[in-house]
Amino acid sequence: MQLFSTFEHTIHIELVVATLEKKGIPQENIFVVPLDNMMEERKVFDTVQRSDGTSLIDIGAALSTAFAVIGASIGFELTWGPIYWGLIGAAVGFLVGFAIRLFTELVLKKRRRVLKGFHSELIMIVECKEDEGELVENILFRHFAMGVAKVKQVDGSASAGQG
Repeated sequence: MQLFSTFEHTIHIELVVATLEKKGIPQENIFVVPLDNMMEERKVFDTVQRSDGTSLIDIGAALSTAFAVIGASIGFELTWGPIYWGLIGAAVGFLVGFAIRLFTELVLKKRRRVLKGFHSELIMIVECKEDEGELVENILFRHFAMGVAKVKQVDGSASAGQG
């Protein structure tokens, strides 16, 4: 039987390996593989295929509304009238909000990403007997495994089981 589990890159990996070795699982049956970090810079603008869930127009929409109201109010006393000044205010508010959001994404959040850092996860594969599967699974979960999957060997072929 094989158990596949994922972990964050922490000291708990060493604790899991030590605990499994104390319980009789040989070190040759424990395989740990670190996942590579994404090397390319994160994109600011989303594409149709991929979105990061952050919006660049949310502040722009709010400021557009506020500036449109202010522009229309002041426009009653100006020569072009309230409609033109309301549209001008909306355009200026949207551009100011978009610029603020773009600045926060490009400058402030980039600094935070560098300081915080992204740690790669690890995949641990443990080969054990079927009667040890429950024990190994409990040990993995006690040491903060993010997920565990079991694969049972049946007559030379593998069958997956939910962990």
